[in-house]
Amino acid sequence: MDETSQKSWLDRHPRCAALIGKRGTKRRRLIAWIVLIAHVTGALTSVQAIMETRTSQGAVAWVATLNTIPYVAVPAYWVFGRTKFNGYVSERRTGLAMAASVWEDFPDQLRREELVARDDWHQPMVMEKLARMPATLGNDAELLIDGDQTFESIFEGIRQAQDYVLVQFYIIKDDEVGQELKECLIERAEAGVKCRLMYDEIGSRLPKAYLSELKSAGVDAYAFNTTKGSTNRFQINFRNHRKIVIVDGQHAWVGGLNVGKEYKGLDPDIGYWRDTHLKVTGPVVQCVQVPFVEDWQWASGELLSDLDWTADPAASGVSRRFLCLPSGPADEFETCTLFFLQAINSAKESIWIASPYFVPDEQLVSALQLAALRGVEIKILVPMKTDNKLVGLSAWSYLKELEVEGIGVYRYTKGFMHHKVMLVDDHYGSIGTANFDNRSFRLNFEISMGFADDDLAQQVKAMLTEDLSHSTLTTTKDLDEKGYWFNFLTRSARLMAPVQ
Repeated sequence: MDETSQKSWLDRHPRCAALIGKRGTKRRRLIAWIVLIAHVTGALTSVQAIMETRTSQGAVAWVATLNTIPYVAVPAYWVFGRTKFNGYVSERRTGLAMAASVWEDFPDQLRREELVARDDWHQPMVMEKLARMPATLGNDAELLIDGDQTFESIFEGIRQAQDYVLVQFYIIKDDEVGQELKECLIERAEAGVKCRLMYDEIGSRLPKAYLSELKSAGVDAYAFNTTKGSTNRFQINFRNHRKIVIVDGQHAWVGGLNVGKEYKGLDPDIGYWRDTHLKVTGPVVQCVQVPFVEDWQWASGELLSDLDWTADPAASGVSRRFLCLPSGPADEFETCTLFFLQAINSAKESIWIASPYFVPDEQLVSALQLAALRGVEIKILVPMKTDNKLVGLSAWSYLKELEVEGIGVYRYTKGFMHHKVMLVDDHYGSIGTANFDNRSFRLNFEISMGFADDDLAQQVKAMLTEDLSHSTLTTTKDLDEKGYWFNFLTRSARLMAPVQ
């Protein structure tokens, strides 16, 4: 029907014309209300963005988008924009108060047993304030390289458990490796051992049957419950990235591996998987228990009051200095960021960093540049193959800033490199779950095992030297040869660094 015919028809049917007019008016009013509500919500959310966004640049970006395109920006902000995990702090404080009789005596016990590492630990008070626990003596450690060594050690440790097993992973898959973990826990639970399993519900997609089998056998299993609390309902940006196994309060495993066949190099699409875990014994095991207990209380509402908090030196008689550093978005300070900054700023001779996701912010880039200017040898090891294209592109964008000061960026070519390792001055270092990116620094719950021990440092150096033998030095020439549009993509990807 053309416009003239339509007008003629409406003239002949005035009631229909009036009805259509009313419907059109209602539709316009509805649209006006939606627009008004969206912009009011955007304006109110921008107030929160001003108050909570970490940097002025980030606040300006959020305020601009929240007020110009609130229909997209408001949901994006509530999912990705916040940097503090609401509710966990108060829950943790309540838990700590309730658990005072359980572990509050532990630091005093360490001092009585002379297991606090005061000597030869670089600026210990800084690190201890960040960790909320003292650095300890009397520990031993075993470096576990790749999946076969790691899972063999963990599963054998679980099978030897007599009292309790605590397991926490970011990713648990229902494949052959996940099935073996399940079978180990079920066997121990049926033998009377208390078994607790915690996983991140965003990282893991465990079927109900998997969890039902565990629970039927007496294994307590909970998702970390990121969306717990009314203000966290739509918040999927925070993730519990910790990988922890504790047996009887005597042995603990921490490192980069999740539970899945790809971590043993069995996924044909990924191929060889390079990773590192650490098994520790001694009083640092109790330090690892603290963040597990806090996370468990948040996830389940249950306070674990039946754990072993005895500060016993490692049975081997070896005494390595260790510091357990849990970090997360509920911390008073940016714990993980400050930990890495302190390590970089303290370096006098060398810094070696291995990270699958290398997306540092300006302050860490500046710290690396300053260290290079002091004459510190810096080697950064990242994977050539990546499982995250956005992060992989972003990592290329840092070459020009780092190469100016002679920092070497090496790309691992043997397979996918996933371990998170730092070595400073061939004496200090860390192995853990934290990547060198904004997500680990500010958004994820992480755990790093810091150490000050010449022997362990030499083992780590030998391991990284082997990795470097399978790596190629990447320069700005390599980047330039990829062309203008690749460079444009790397810079564009870097704009998304805060949520990568």
